[in-house]
Amino acid sequence: MAKVKTAFFCSNCGAQSPRWMGRCTACGEWNTYVEEVLQKESSGNRSHGGGTSHRGSSSRPKLIHEVEADSVRRTPSGSDELDRVLGGGIVPGALMLIGGEPGIGKSTLMLQVAMQMHQQKVLYISGEESDMQLSMRARRLGQEHPACYVLTATDTGSIFKHIDDLQPDIVVIDSIQTLTTPQLDSAAGSISQIRECAAEFQRYAKETSTPVFLIGHITKEGALAGPKLLEHMVDTVLQFEGDHNHLYRILRAAKNRFGSTSELGIYEMHEKGLREVTNPSELLLSQRDDSVSGVTISTTIEGMRPMLIETQALVSSAAYGTPQRSATGFDLRRMNMLLAVLEKRCGFRIAAKDVFLNVTGGLKVDDPAIDLGVICAVLSSSEDIAVGEKCCFAAEVGLTGEIRPVTRIGQRIAEASKLGFEEIFISKYNMKSIPGKHGIKIHPVTRIDQVFTLLFG
Repeated sequence: MAKVKTAFFCSNCGAQSPRWMGRCTACGEWNTYVEEVLQKESSGNRSHGGGTSHRGSSSRPKLIHEVEADSVRRTPSGSDELDRVLGGGIVPGALMLIGGEPGIGKSTLMLQVAMQMHQQKVLYISGEESDMQLSMRARRLGQEHPACYVLTATDTGSIFKHIDDLQPDIVVIDSIQTLTTPQLDSAAGSISQIRECAAEFQRYAKETSTPVFLIGHITKEGALAGPKLLEHMVDTVLQFEGDHNHLYRILRAAKNRFGSTSELGIYEMHEKGLREVTNPSELLLSQRDDSVSGVTISTTIEGMRPMLIETQALVSSAAYGTPQRSATGFDLRRMNMLLAVLEKRCGFRIAAKDVFLNVTGGLKVDDPAIDLGVICAVLSSSEDIAVGEKCCFAAEVGLTGEIRPVTRIGQRIAEASKLGFEEIFISKYNMKSIPGKHGIKIHPVTRIDQVFTLLFG
């Protein structure tokens, strides 16, 4: 009988040690080492795909300008929002990891994408749901695909046998935490199992040029479950975010070897699946009949997409000794900095008041171009004077109280004009980069007190 081999793995970063240690030497975390059984087979690594190895053609050194990069053609996924986040489509041989909270819609998104790719043979492998559950979900989505196959399995040995027989064009794994490999004796979801299963699919994707989507769980802290090495192994890491109290879902790229990481896709959850939001500005702006103080509209840019968002502020007298500060969708430290600028540089008495800030729609915005909109919302609520409904803002505020310019001001102005806004406040130093025709009244400003005078008199 072979001797059972065990090793200790860090549950935070995946580092391996032959003995238990109180503190991980790789990431510095305490009490994260767990013992797992390692019983590797002597047969070595198995070969996947049966085709010509991608590595074989690149085994000799080549000059970089001799490598043909234009020959790689991306495959449309059927979802414009997903294609935008991926950088234009699915790259052959790419290994993509999608993470998100339970119930946020990861499986729905990937099944919907699998059903929309009518020109591709798709294999959807589920270790969490039965064939009947997948069929019921597909019927609820109201879509049909003549070449979409489903497989309920968790053992990678049997999975690759079915893959060799079927030869799919796209593979979806739901989820990587449920799979086990026969080369290890540890339980499903352990660090060694996740790492080894991901490595097997990485070899398969690269050797056969077949794109593979991996759906992953996240921890209670919001990070992807499993070793940190998993994020380094894959080519793309996508985060599917959202609030259960809102209909909107946001797809972000935390890592992308084939495109930008600044793009995002917006979906709206319905009973028949996820609907793509092509113009998020119209949905993120509230429809009101009466003017209300403390509400302003700011322009922001996510990736290549300009959007208009609504910022709400509530300023009231502090009921207790210490004033409260709360921000939803905006950095609380930056809000405190802007309040300090109002107090020190502009003479507004905000220190003894409670300030609450909210970015509507469940979005989290870190664009400094909404600084002026945040300050004007705070001043509007403090003075109880409403800002005009056809007025928006696009400027950064510095520590000295000056209004600083922002990037891509032309796109911001064009988006505001397209949605019917009549006035926009920008930095005076942005005027030289504005196109000739804009169809909206521009207020170039340099100081916060100048903005206050134009808005409230």
